Amino acid sequence: MKVHHLNCGTMRPVATPGGLVCHVLLVETEHGLVLVDSGLGLHDAQAPGRRFGPARFFVRPIFDPNEAAINQIQRIGFDPHDVRHIVLTHFDADHVGGLADFPWAQVHLTQAEALVSQHPGTLIEKQRYLAPHRTHGPRLVEHDPAASVSWRGFDAAKELTDIAAGIVLISLPGHSRGHAAIAVDTGDRWVLHAGDAFYHHGQLDGTNSAPKALTVMERMMAFDWPKVRSNHQRLSQLWAAAEPDLLLVNAHDPRLFDQALQANPRR
Repeated sequence: MKVHHLNCGTMRPVATPGGLVCHVLLVETEHGLVLVDSGLGLHDAQAPGRRFGPARFFVRPIFDPNEAAINQIQRIGFDPHDVRHIVLTHFDADHVGGLADFPWAQVHLTQAEALVSQHPGTLIEKQRYLAPHRTHGPRLVEHDPAASVSWRGFDAAKELTDIAAGIVLISLPGHSRGHAAIAVDTGDRWVLHAGDAFYHHGQLDGTNSAPKALTVMERMMAFDWPKVRSNHQRLSQLWAAAEPDLLLVNAHDPRLFDQALQANPRR
């Protein structure tokens, strides 16, 4: 499978040099296109308060329609209607804003994330799971990685063979109740999209160079902070191993996004 790396949303939080991206994967399969996350969408600029909530005052998203996944897909030369599946790391606004641009697509996520996104419990959950992202009636497909097998040391993973062989949903709760990472087999290596399991490469590479503003935000948003820390440790091991057949990316680090583009230039 071929993977295209798209920035589907620029954000400019305070005290965060370089800002943030919304790193989305566009995957070419034999049976159509697959998105991993959807970034910000065309509808977000029309109602930022309702669709992004109070977090917009901190992360300061730039609602640029040119960055919307649907427009980037058209510029590459694909038909957006060929996007038949969207696999989510979680249901936060900066990951699901583009869902409404693909109402025909099936949206895959963990059972835990599907449940909490529709029935939020804590105050943070009620602020992060906003009703406007569901008004278009997304076609949710729920998965339970915990009932499946492990993947490279992660205890709960499920290959989404109904989409394509080589797309794996990995349970990685902590940032949210049902947060997941997504692994995609490109043939010569795997791309592991860790979502918001970490925010910045400095949390994994031993430098502790992540901006304080980001680490504070991560702590405030975390559903289970000990699990977040545990995820950091496991991902740090992957980083240190530097396996040549694995590319580790996340949702928001612009440096990792740029490195992914350099490693996989668009043709």
